[in-house]
Amino acid sequence: MNHFLKENRGFIIFLISFGFFRLAIADWNPIPSGSMRPTLLEGDVVLVNRLAYDFKLPLSDTSLVPTGEPQRGDVITFSSPTDGIRLIKRLVALPGDVVEMRDEVLTINGERAEYADPTLSVEPLDGAATTQALHITERIGGSERTVQFLPQVAARRNFGPVVLPKDQYFFLGDNRDNSADSRYIGLVPRHLLIGKAHHVVLSADIKGNWLPRLGRTAQAIL
Repeated sequence: MNHFLKENRGFIIFLISFGFFRLAIADWNPIPSGSMRPTLLEGDVVLVNRLAYDFKLPLSDTSLVPTGEPQRGDVITFSSPTDGIRLIKRLVALPGDVVEMRDEVLTINGERAEYADPTLSVEPLDGAATTQALHITERIGGSERTVQFLPQVAARRNFGPVVLPKDQYFFLGDNRDNSADSRYIGLVPRHLLIGKAHHVVLSADIKGNWLPRLGRTAQAIL
C-alpha cells in the first residue's frame, strides 16, 4: 500500500484537489428539465460559483465564512427544502420583501412588474407533446429577464402576498407555468443555497437529436 501511495501520490493529490474544488469552490450543474426556459434549456450544463454567497464545509450546508449576498435576479442552485433535490431557479424576493402574484403579474414591495416585447413560440412538454408558449420580457426592481408563459397549462398563477422572514428567499422558474418553485415548495432558507450559475459550459439537444448546441457554449446567464 505504501508503495502504491508513493508511486501514485501525484494523481491522488490531483483527485483530492479536484474533489475539493468541485465541493467547495466551483461546480457544474446539468439542466434536466424545462423549468428555466427560455433562459436555460434541457441539456445545458451550467457553471456554478459555490463561493458566491458562502464558503461551506464540504459535503455539508454549514457556512464557514459568508462571501456575498444573494441579489434579486440571480440564477441560483439550491437544495429543495422539501426533499433535498438540487434545483436551479431565479431569485425574485429577499428577506423583508413582500412578494405577490396576481394573474401571472409579479409584484415586489408594491412594485408591479412590467411586461414587454411578447413573442409566440412552440415549446416541448413531457413526452413528444408540444404547446404554444408566450415569451415576454419582465422588468422589475432594476433587472429584466425573458420569461415564458404556457396559457394552456394548469398552473398556480396567484400567490401571496407573503412577507419573507429573515434568511428566507423566494424563487421562481423563468418558465412560470411549468416550474416547481417557491409557490409549491415554499421559501428557501439561506443555508440551502449552493451557488450562483453564471455561464453555460456546454449544451446538447437532449429533447431532439442529441447534437451539441455550439451557439450556447460559454453563453452568460442573464
